[in-house]
Amino acid sequence: MWTDENRARYDRSQLRYPSDLTDEEWNLIEPLIPAAKRGGNKRSVNIREVVNGLLYVLSTGCQWRALPKDLPARSTVYGYFDLWDYDGTLLRLHHALFVQCREQAGREPSPTAAIIDSQSVKSAEKGGAD
Repeated sequence: MWTDENRARYDRSQLRYPSDLTDEEWNLIEPLIPAAKRGGNKRSVNIREVVNGLLYVLSTGCQWRALPKDLPARSTVYGYFDLWDYDGTLLRLHHALFVQCREQAGREPSPTAAIIDSQSVKSAEKGGAD
């Protein structure tokens, strides 16, 4: 239910883009982002801005080339997206947030049952050869 307290909690009008991470959200996911690899040059990109870029693309559905200029370069954002998809970072982020949401709702971290409605599943129509 939308209460004044809830409205204030979910108000994103103070952010640059509605898809940007709040400090609270960033604090949740920052420990799950892999550190820069040893050797080579230091990471020169703000990783929080990379995540903001990813969230912008995902929330707006825009093309990579339409990423606003005040976010990291599209090649950088896409490069991290591709790397994190490959190394499982995105799955770890999703799982950690999923478990936390279930626990906040007072549920078990993992679902224990599933319901399949056979009425809504289309079956293959049996037909003979003509």
